[in-house]
Amino acid sequence: MRSVLLVDDDPLLLRTLRINLSADYTVLTANSGQEALATAEHEQPDAVLLDLGLPDLGGVDVLQRLRACLDAPIIVLSGRTEPEEMIRALDAGADDYVTKPFDPDELFARLRAVLRRPPRLVREHNPRIGEYEIDTEAATATGPAGNVRLTPTEWKILTLLLANPGHLVPGRQILREVWGPTAEKQRNYLRVYLAGLRRKLEPDPAHPRHLITEAGMGYRYEP
Repeated sequence: MRSVLLVDDDPLLLRTLRINLSADYTVLTANSGQEALATAEHEQPDAVLLDLGLPDLGGVDVLQRLRACLDAPIIVLSGRTEPEEMIRALDAGADDYVTKPFDPDELFARLRAVLRRPPRLVREHNPRIGEYEIDTEAATATGPAGNVRLTPTEWKILTLLLANPGHLVPGRQILREVWGPTAEKQRNYLRVYLAGLRRKLEPDPAHPRHLITEAGMGYRYEP
């Protein structure tokens, strides 16, 4: 039976969700950020339902730390309805965002949907792009004619994409992690660098097979 970690400081909501989920899942609960992190690291649940309004730690901080130690899907539960809050949570690693109050049936349907997805991280020691074998630890891209040189910035972008095979990496996230939070609107940076990566690695840069643009959203590495 798959396990779900419920994280919320509202005991009534925790109890209600636990009762409704326990028929289909092993249910774990936590009422603080620290407890959630400890439980996730020890139990490695198959999914997390995470409230952002926790008493001890910032919700986005908990989300980022959960994502660092857990490959499982994370659905945020929050009373914050501002688009900026949703974007922050999704950029920080959430797989879905549900606002309170919510319809339990809709929440459980979203949970089933994220659990049907392939694992977020497919651990592949040496992924390939066209004829090139990529080793991000050694920072080498090796093809039939030897190594191709990538710049440090190209390596940062490529590493982010390779860490999430088959999944969209939002452009804002790449800009923030590579250039810092003040660069989140500089989409032209990514267009230039992705074009360079495709010229160096894709067999047909004009029709990329591995480094895919999702228009208006971000980029995806397709194995």
